[in-house]
Amino acid sequence: MRLSGVVIFSVAALCLAGCSSTSGVDALQMPSNETTSSVMRPSAPVEAAPETAELAPMRSDAAADNAPPFSMVEEEEALLASSPAPQESIEPPAEPIALMSPPKRLSRAAPAMLASPVTRYGFRDAKPINFGKVSPRRLAVHGVDISRWQGNINWDKLRAQGANFAYIKATDGGDHLDPMFMKNWRNADAAGLKRGAYHFFYWCRTAGEQADWFIRNVPRVEGALPPVIDVEWNGESSCKRRPSRQKVLEKMQVFMDKLERHYGQRPIIYTAPDFYRDNLRGAFPDYPFWLRAVAAHPSKVYPGRKWVFWQYSGSGLSHGVRGRIDLNVFHGDERAWRAWAGGQTTVADAD
Repeated sequence: MRLSGVVIFSVAALCLAGCSSTSGVDALQMPSNETTSSVMRPSAPVEAAPETAELAPMRSDAAADNAPPFSMVEEEEALLASSPAPQESIEPPAEPIALMSPPKRLSRAAPAMLASPVTRYGFRDAKPINFGKVSPRRLAVHGVDISRWQGNINWDKLRAQGANFAYIKATDGGDHLDPMFMKNWRNADAAGLKRGAYHFFYWCRTAGEQADWFIRNVPRVEGALPPVIDVEWNGESSCKRRPSRQKVLEKMQVFMDKLERHYGQRPIIYTAPDFYRDNLRGAFPDYPFWLRAVAAHPSKVYPGRKWVFWQYSGSGLSHGVRGRIDLNVFHGDERAWRAWAGGQTTVADAD
């Protein structure tokens, strides 16, 4: 009888351990030790928001003065050197064109937001790049992407400096929530920026779980920019898996389909040169792209790819943020921005 009790106790303990697996829905609400993105940290201490205590380091996006010796610019230059050089061309003026499969928008932005003037570029750059005739400064609508690593942001100052939109880090993998997300989400809107949320995709988690986690944490609100799936290779991640191109595209499609059904907007794909080279050349022609190109124009780094946003610097400086910040620009003039951000189905051509 005593032996049977021990057996029963052991079986019960094993069942409880099995129930704690992250495969359960409740486990999505618990933090884990999966390190899903860069471990670069800002040089200044960052005050954590009280919403959640996160165990794994989140993506820094730009913020460290102690950047690794092999910088983003050097990495991109190495990739360009190892790839066939595209034919030289000068970027023509951006003109709006219809997407092949227009994104369905949930609603238009508030009229007051569309009527507000575009704030002109006023950022500084710790490591400026001379892009020549295709300088991002020639485009009208600049913005930023931020995460917890920027700490407490003065959104009014950031807006006055030239930020017309902000993409805000929301989620990572299947159980990570940026602890500053809701604070940044509310304050960006209060300062008059167009706002959107992005998810850093984790290759050791199912796409469905990650989509559910994003949907659970990112409000579906009128006037928000389309959600973003951030797909990159990350050598600092606890997940060392690099799926095949076919599997990458399948997982991305599952995630994006779920988000489009929920938010009524076609997600934007953010990516970097090495991941694009390995997986995304020729893929998803009817999806909007947001491209990182910090050493050369996107037409050089991603030949033939149409894009909506260009991340042109990871070393921007603004009065509203401590440390460095990613700088981005919309591919179009002010009129095209108002049409696109207001819910119309036009984006700018690539080249």
